[in-house]
Amino acid sequence: MTTAAAVYRGDKHFSIKQVDVPAPGPGQVQIDVAFCGICGTDLHIYLGHMDGRVGFERTIGHEMSGVISAVGAGVDGLAPGQHIVVRPLDHCGDCPACNAGHEHICHSLKFIGIDTDGAFQQKWNVPAHTIHVLPDDLDLSHAALIEPLAVAVHDVDRGNVQPGEDVLVIGGGPIGMLVAMAAREAGANVTVSEINENRLAFAQKTGFTTMNPKDIDVAKAIHEATGGKGADVVFEVSGSQPGVDLMTAAAATRGRIVMVAIHATKPQIDMFQFFWREIELIGARVYRPEDYDKAMALLAKGVVDCEAFITDIQGLSDIEAAFKALTENPNAMKSMIRISEDA
Repeated sequence: MTTAAAVYRGDKHFSIKQVDVPAPGPGQVQIDVAFCGICGTDLHIYLGHMDGRVGFERTIGHEMSGVISAVGAGVDGLAPGQHIVVRPLDHCGDCPACNAGHEHICHSLKFIGIDTDGAFQQKWNVPAHTIHVLPDDLDLSHAALIEPLAVAVHDVDRGNVQPGEDVLVIGGGPIGMLVAMAAREAGANVTVSEINENRLAFAQKTGFTTMNPKDIDVAKAIHEATGGKGADVVFEVSGSQPGVDLMTAAAATRGRIVMVAIHATKPQIDMFQFFWREIELIGARVYRPEDYDKAMALLAKGVVDCEAFITDIQGLSDIEAAFKALTENPNAMKSMIRISEDA
């Protein structure tokens, strides 16, 4: 069997080609992919920042939804026709992290769609343990937002956000906005700091208090708004040095800072503030199975306005143009690729 796939060729180029797809092997599930979103990591790959890891013959993509078309031997509880999403993490099962129950940060973790072929193809074989079954009435284009929402759910859980706490999200891009939504759903009072006026407008329309560090001293404003306390939890999602400067300045005494962004270069951090105010710095990477389940529940509950969040949907044959357009549009939230013409 062959299927259409978008293959990354390097130098901002994809080619659409027919590739062989074997029947699912033991412990595998075959999926008819419906939709797949373009995430920030995908953009880094497109721009050539990860060629050493990805190579030039890789089908990428992992923010997906689809329908099971076949199951391999030994797969129980899954059947053709089920609507699903994939949690794209394949762990080794025998390293210190796995043995401690932290399979999502396995020492030898393979991220499916980066380290192995991903979802920008019409038929896709994946390990059965990565599958989460969806309600049949959940729109498959909306379901493709579950992966990034699971990132946000995990971030909020790592920050131990409590009802009534004051939360500052630094960076109002796609993940930052999903973190803000998940934190608000946890009962927090959320402020979004962002310099892009269009993203500020999106955050305001979504009901959040916003601050633009180009216009005001955000740390001072946060302390004033909280009676001099500061933010109980700060999420650094900007990946910028100014964001790192703000995270320590805005945090409350014994506040928690969750590092969400991936920083391309080592930032300078005001370590004195961690000593002086007993601040905690918390790492957050990807998600656990329970984060996926919670993200599915939040999406079904309507916590995310999916129609507003999805900026555009393009066909698989237009994937290269979709990536190019996204790199030129700093206002976009989520660009999505329709993988199956029937989706």
